[in-house]
Amino acid sequence: QVHVVESGGGSVQAGGSLRLSCEASGRTFSRYMMGWIRQAPEKEREVVAIIDWSGRHTYYVESVKGRFTLSRDNGKNRVYLEMNSLEPDDTAGYFCVATEYSGSLLKISEYDYDYWGPGTQVTVSS
Repeated sequence: QVHVVESGGGSVQAGGSLRLSCEASGRTFSRYMMGWIRQAPEKEREVVAIIDWSGRHTYYVESVKGRFTLSRDNGKNRVYLEMNSLEPDDTAGYFCVATEYSGSLLKISEYDYDYWGPGTQVTVSS
């Protein structure tokens, strides 16, 4: 069983930045593919960014490319989502997700992820 917990959400004005962190329990963190999924009111959930076990391969949804950066520190059991040039459309609950998979084929469906954190709110005002 893996537990994941997010931190770092908050409220910012458009153009601002936030850094989300996710800490996962367990001694096998390096075997897990990790990512962030967001959900805004009255919108479908959206896979925002995914990172493989090594940190060498990442996926970003088109709307955040060039603005968001996902990284991981396997020694600290953490992943980080650096969010720059935030826009009001980025407003959502952000959920850290994990699945045990040590391959490099990035899993970009929310249904691939077995473990979810409780979420952290990001609000961007115009």
